[in-house]
Amino acid sequence: MSEPADAILITGAGTGLGLEMSLHLAAQGYRVFATIPLDEQRAHVAGEAAARGVTLRLLLLDVTDPASIADAVTTVMAEHGNLYGLINNAGISLRGYFEDCDDDEIRRVYEVNVFGGMNVTRAVLPHMRAAGRGRIIFISSVGGRIASMARTAYCSSKFAVEGFAESLYQELLPLGIRVSVVAPAIIKNERWTVHRGLARRADDPAGPYHAWFVREEALADELVNSSPTTNRDVALAVEQLLADARPRLHTVVGRRANLAVLLRRLLPETVFERALLARAVRRVTGES
Repeated sequence: MSEPADAILITGAGTGLGLEMSLHLAAQGYRVFATIPLDEQRAHVAGEAAARGVTLRLLLLDVTDPASIADAVTTVMAEHGNLYGLINNAGISLRGYFEDCDDDEIRRVYEVNVFGGMNVTRAVLPHMRAAGRGRIIFISSVGGRIASMARTAYCSSKFAVEGFAESLYQELLPLGIRVSVVAPAIIKNERWTVHRGLARRADDPAGPYHAWFVREEALADELVNSSPTTNRDVALAVEQLLADARPRLHTVVGRRANLAVLLRRLLPETVFERALLARAVRRVTGES
């Protein structure tokens, strides 16, 4: 693996995947700068680090605030002198049919999920270019490879992340900087509980999609509760990407997600649409 002195900056480290990746990588000897958008998350993260017996450097960083990003990156360089890895993990969800999602809600998803990662990447690139090395990892989602209903804004934002990462991979490869994008399966964590991200009008009984949305949410909960994929699975995948001499551009984490992506790749498009997409619609609407 990389030398223990290598510094890793992780966004969205207050909960879920970001927290687990921070704790796991710190346990592997990396100098982890775990960033959180809210100071009230500090005590929780510090407590989890103490319970795991690892040391994290906690910094405030809001991916939508350029000054906040600049302060965090400056601190990393001042305290450590190098930045080997950036893990763009910060993200938010928005659940609801497209017509029930207001413009400001959709724009907020893109500001965090897409432009947020771009903002932080732009801030660290000069330091990685100067060093002639570095790893940039984007945490996407299986929803960035196969979209689902009632997650229009979220899935489209993750498709954008996948495209950005693929373009950036080509731009930075000659510079010794490797880009990877990780697409986890559904995981039962805070993204599906306290951070579910319900659109304001999604649960309105008078809405035209309300009955379908209620059914879709129930089906989604079934998938969440039965999912074998964990936060640790993603942390292990990220660790491998940081350590590999030639890390993969695309990594899908989770058996179910890998199967779905494999079917999309192997099946004719019309067959995939009928077998998976149209079937999902029928399960929600009850139509034959």
